[in-house]
Amino acid sequence: MKRRVFLALSSAALAAPALAAGDNKRRVGIIGHTGRGNYGHGIDTVWLEIPGAEIVAVADGNEGGLAGAKKRLKVERGFTDYRKMLAEVKPEFVAVCSRHPDQHCDMILAAIKAGAKGIYVEKPFCRTPEEADRILAAREKRGARVAVAHRNPYSPVLKIIDKLVEDGEIGKLLEIRGRGKGDRRGGSEDLWVLGSHVLNLIHHFGGDPRSCSAVMLQDGKHVTKEHVRKGAEGLGPLAGNELHARYLMSKGVIGTFDSIANDQTGNAGFGLQLIGSKGIVAIHADRDPLAHFVPGNPFKAVKEPLPWIPITTAGVGKAETNPELIHDVHHHVVAVKDLIAAVDEKRPPLCDAKAGAMTVEMICGVFESHRQGGKAVAIPLEERGNALSNL
Repeated sequence: MKRRVFLALSSAALAAPALAAGDNKRRVGIIGHTGRGNYGHGIDTVWLEIPGAEIVAVADGNEGGLAGAKKRLKVERGFTDYRKMLAEVKPEFVAVCSRHPDQHCDMILAAIKAGAKGIYVEKPFCRTPEEADRILAAREKRGARVAVAHRNPYSPVLKIIDKLVEDGEIGKLLEIRGRGKGDRRGGSEDLWVLGSHVLNLIHHFGGDPRSCSAVMLQDGKHVTKEHVRKGAEGLGPLAGNELHARYLMSKGVIGTFDSIANDQTGNAGFGLQLIGSKGIVAIHADRDPLAHFVPGNPFKAVKEPLPWIPITTAGVGKAETNPELIHDVHHHVVAVKDLIAAVDEKRPPLCDAKAGAMTVEMICGVFESHRQGGKAVAIPLEERGNALSNL
């Protein structure tokens, strides 16, 4: 995985001059929906920063929002029906921007059917393993490249952390401990909206998950059918304001994810820790610096506080020397350049549809395990829908 990170970032960096020098623009179509997820986290405007890319049309089911999007994206052609836009414009690349995942599957499938070569989609990727199955099948049939907007895998800092673990600098890796943001959305909403970032990283460091066991609570009580509600942001059925999940990963380590509403941590717990016998790597999702190294046996009492040493793109304990790259990672520039390079090189994007689908499996595994009384359920799941519908 480390080599893949390096090669992907290098390919993306090398792709920019070629795109700028070419005569043919990379035609981009933008899909958003004002009032239903809008245009999340700059997934639309990032294309204005890509050399050689040209936004040729935007679709938004809200006419007022469409007018604003056309102005913001500096594009003349606008559609209230994204299917019509795809049929008429036939863009090479499509950005699926809505933060509401209930629309993602249909939008991605329509883009693939229309002949898009590359699709960049906001997270959460989709709502169920069944939706992910359909996307993966369509992508495979048409040869499209689909990338999911988890930004952290595109940071070179992950390569440095991989080497710390590989070289034994943190000793034996004992566990991977993840947490959500723990704000008012704690529980299943946090699991979807913010936990997807954390689970994606647990997958990166731990390998494929083999099983999930979990418990979900509402105000300290076991979640039952009466607690299930229609989720915000098009997430599907949700329940509970607290959850605790345990994953057996293919690399032999246990990964955990916990989320408690209003946990009083000030969001400081959002991310994950690689806990080793000789030290900890703490990763703070979507922050800068992305990670810190805490050397020393984490289970041994010490007289002096252990230092938190920042990990930057330059290395452990070194000052950041490439703020432009950090900006480009945070603002999706690196990810989009990687997607373009992936199309040209006929390879998977760094955070591709398979990685997005695995994150969805890990999320829905929590619901299925809870439905089965906390039993460890195998991943891939037999249940391909949202198990909260069947409590």
